[in-house]
Amino acid sequence: MKISVIIPTLNEALILNQTLTAINQHSPHEVIIADGGSQDDTLDIAKSFSLRIVNSPPGRALQMNAGARTATGELLLFLHADSQVDAKSYKKMVAVMKRGNSLGGAFSLAIESDKPSLRLISTLATLRSKYLHLVYGDQAIFVRTHVFREMGGVACLPICEDLDFFRRLQKKGPTVLLEEKTFTSARRWRTEGIVFTTLRNIVIAALFLLGFPPRILSKWYLVIR
Repeated sequence: MKISVIIPTLNEALILNQTLTAINQHSPHEVIIADGGSQDDTLDIAKSFSLRIVNSPPGRALQMNAGARTATGELLLFLHADSQVDAKSYKKMVAVMKRGNSLGGAFSLAIESDKPSLRLISTLATLRSKYLHLVYGDQAIFVRTHVFREMGGVACLPICEDLDFFRRLQKKGPTVLLEEKTFTSARRWRTEGIVFTTLRNIVIAALFLLGFPPRILSKWYLVIR
């Protein structure tokens, strides 16, 4: 199965080399950097891996759509610049999507930290996804390319675009939540604090689901690098 990995970036030089090194070990069909106007060494790092670079206005939804428009694979894997999918998880995704009828899916979440509190948050995030069907982008959402295009891509929201997309995907057909994990950086929790970050994320998601304007919610979510 041809996998197109799409990584939205904006000033991710501190972590991008690590992410690209990890994903290249799986030999995907292609890796596309969808950049929103980085001013650091992000693009130089991407060029050092000889990757395709797609330029886009800033905004994760806009960048994801821009990357997907140029993708030539059968399956799109949207990966945050500070997240990694190990070999076991990647192979399971491919196997499930090759043999099953799922339109797409996501991984369980693992925050890269030895702190018991963050391990607990990872477990709760996976339970949230399993039982409440609320999946976030840091779980590395994947979707069949033709399905993504039939859906019109990701809604151009300033925040919660991942939550919105996966809910629409589930309404369209069967999806899968893998037990295998994607590993995401703990940098936001380290910078903003574990309690604050967790509570703020819950509040933003709850208000979004209640119909609160995303443009206002986005002001509560700081860019962390």
